[in-house]
Amino acid sequence: MLPTDGVMSFPGQTWEKVLSKVKKAVVFMDDRCSESLHWNGGAALLFEAGARNIKQFSSFEAGGQNEPKAVFVVSTVLKGKTADIIKDIISFSHFQYCVVFTTVPHSIHLLANNVTTDLEGNPVFDQFEEKLCEWMGDMNYTAEVMHAPVVFAPLTQQFHLLPAFSEIFPLLEVDLEAINEKRPEKKRFGSLMDVDMHSLPPELQIQIKSLASALSALFEFIGTREESFSVGPMSRLIAGELASHPQAKNRRKSAPNKASIVFIDRTLDLTGAVGHHGDNLVEKILSVLPQLPGHVTDIQVDMLELTHLKKTADTKGILAPGCLAQNQSATARLLWETMLVAKQKEAVMEVRRQLVEAASKENLPIKMSLGRVTAEQLCSYVQLFRDSWGALESHSGVLQLGLAAAQALRHPALPRWDACLAFERLLLQALGDSDLAEVLKQLLPIIKSSESGTDSSELSVDDLLVLLVYVYSVAKEACPGGADKEKHVEKVENELIGALTLRLTRQTSLSPLLQEITGNIPAIA
Repeated sequence: MLPTDGVMSFPGQTWEKVLSKVKKAVVFMDDRCSESLHWNGGAALLFEAGARNIKQFSSFEAGGQNEPKAVFVVSTVLKGKTADIIKDIISFSHFQYCVVFTTVPHSIHLLANNVTTDLEGNPVFDQFEEKLCEWMGDMNYTAEVMHAPVVFAPLTQQFHLLPAFSEIFPLLEVDLEAINEKRPEKKRFGSLMDVDMHSLPPELQIQIKSLASALSALFEFIGTREESFSVGPMSRLIAGELASHPQAKNRRKSAPNKASIVFIDRTLDLTGAVGHHGDNLVEKILSVLPQLPGHVTDIQVDMLELTHLKKTADTKGILAPGCLAQNQSATARLLWETMLVAKQKEAVMEVRRQLVEAASKENLPIKMSLGRVTAEQLCSYVQLFRDSWGALESHSGVLQLGLAAAQALRHPALPRWDACLAFERLLLQALGDSDLAEVLKQLLPIIKSSESGTDSSELSVDDLLVLLVYVYSVAKEACPGGADKEKHVEKVENELIGALTLRLTRQTSLSPLLQEITGNIPAIA
């Protein structure tokens, strides 16, 4: 198998072990593993393998009277809250056979249980199997515990994400202060680049080691010895952990293939992360449409337009949402890949072409129109399918992507997107001609003019914070200054803080981001 073929097939391969155990079982799965499954075939994959039901991993769920087998799929260490939830589910069920899959390997379970020596076999898993039998109420019942790295989400065959590790964030100076507080003065670290793995909080150590283990499993599967490169303190720790992994040492001696892997702390390039680049359809879809609950890589598509229902308060939420992950249709997968990489104009035209082609195949009365593609035009094509159940089912993947494009193009937040893009270009130009203080002064009227909230293009507090991150990220490189300039900057910053605080106190509701920043302080009406 070529390494490229292996990379494409590996995410699906990780699920094979789980699929082999789900026959006649009710499956309980946490959000992180559900998101991986979502991009690897979805719930259909488990039902085709014989699963009876799929439920959320929650203490409020349980198996039915006639469901003697359970499979748990979790992304955490089998202790603490995770163990409590499994115990709760089993206690309210009638299971006689339980299988638990965890994405965390046994070696890291040893670390989590403060075992520093290598032990033969899998004693932590064996002990948990005994607990499962205890909770089921009979030591003669069957329990199995095993590791499966089901953490990869293949958005395309060449582009994989690991949503299970989305909360790993590069180390910041504030983290260095927190680490040094717990160390003797003579052993404190001088910089983030000096920080070692053992000085990190145990939870973060487990996450980094689990990430390195998942990557190691990938390289093991494709028979490849990796050469790691890192940029930034967190990346250095991850690369070092991968290099010291037991499997990696063996791979370097025998693996027939070779590859390079580059780890980068994204905080070194926040400009790229927060900038409104403006010419990619998927970027806009992901930015303006609501996320799927429990997911970080997909959004909700409103499916109401595939029915004759009118959009009212009564019809809100009565239909299951659509999404971007379309695994069942080859046509939809190709359309998704085009949307992901093409410029917006090309992507929108391809969406229209696929909708027209699908309507023509079903002999639907489509009216062709040339020129600029609009959201209304895409919706009118989608609505042709709502009276034909067979056509709707056959082309559901393309229809969901078409609706996602249309709903993003007509979303009320899109004018603010364009306004942010325009401001970023102006601020970038200003940074080339002025110092940071002068550029920050240009943001003051923007903050004050956005207070009325009557114009859809006026920026929200979230938008303003993103713009500030953008400015500071660029200014760090573009505007070095001395002590006098720093005082001037500090004076302008105080004005900005005052304007933002005033704006914040006038909010009638707070976004999830602002609630997190302010600690859920209720807004003042």
